[in-house]
Amino acid sequence: MLSRVARPTRLLCVVKEQYSTNRNLTRDVQVSVLGAAGGIGQPLALLLKQMPVVSHLNLYDIAHVMGVASDLSHIDSRARVQGFLGPDHLHQCLEGSDIVLIPAGVPRKPGMTRDDLFNTNAGIVRDLTDAVARVCPRAMMGIITNPVNSTVPIASEVLDKRGVYDARRVFGITTLDVVRSNTFIAEAKGLDVSKINVPVIGGHSGITIIPLISQCTPPVSFPPEDRARLSNRIQNAGTEVVDAKAGAGSATLSMAYAAAEFCRSLIEALNGYEGKVQCAFVRSDETEAKYFATPVLLGKEGIEKNLGMGKLLDFEVNLLKAAMPELMANIQKGEDFVASTYK
Repeated sequence: MLSRVARPTRLLCVVKEQYSTNRNLTRDVQVSVLGAAGGIGQPLALLLKQMPVVSHLNLYDIAHVMGVASDLSHIDSRARVQGFLGPDHLHQCLEGSDIVLIPAGVPRKPGMTRDDLFNTNAGIVRDLTDAVARVCPRAMMGIITNPVNSTVPIASEVLDKRGVYDARRVFGITTLDVVRSNTFIAEAKGLDVSKINVPVIGGHSGITIIPLISQCTPPVSFPPEDRARLSNRIQNAGTEVVDAKAGAGSATLSMAYAAAEFCRSLIEALNGYEGKVQCAFVRSDETEAKYFATPVLLGKEGIEKNLGMGKLLDFEVNLLKAAMPELMANIQKGEDFVASTYK
């Protein structure tokens, strides 16, 4: 039975659902969080610790992670928590991992674009992915570190150079764009947010984020100016948070929530639950861009089927046209980085 709302003319996409504590999910699943002591890593680890579907939770960082692991280990839930401090223990952290989530890196600050993060975060994702390729190449990888439009190609290129790349198993986690779209549209229409379902395609920064409001479930309509305003807010929601925090951080709590939702769906798919759909930035043939976010059906081997973007309104077609040059440049930047720095 599908856990996502399906309509004949609309995409399957992320839907809010109450977390199931179904004890039939007995398969041991080890999740490793790389960057677990950071602003996203800590709340993400807390949310994962609360999930009965997680049996082992390994936490890695270059500082402070042992305290985080000790703190979380006192929570009376199923997952066994272990901390791993520093590069000397990275491989040990990854051994036996089914899912590897990477929120490691520096956050965006006021006035910074995601591209400003590139020089630091690109190297972090490259090196962490290299360790995954060596230790647990069959693990599902969820990339959270920005700029996702570039870091997913970086991870993919590293895996490919190691001879272990499987496009079905590498995800840029863009669930936050869906969560924000659901929230903003529910607020605008006075609807129950748990019933709202908006696919978001494209990339994961600025104009590359394309909310498909025309494919919202249940159907909603807006005057053109309101639709444009909502789309713009969704595209720039990350900056909204960065500015509101006034230099104290970026979107950490909402990103942790979104990443945990993605991970939960992935674990349930690994356990054989059908109909698990999430929007994600993945290797794709949907457009001329090598990577593109769309709703994907998850299965035991990762991506079971790319569900595509469906039929777009002219307004959404124009958003797509505007997004493509930047998206393709972001992807090329990631690939070029690996080509020039990875040995």
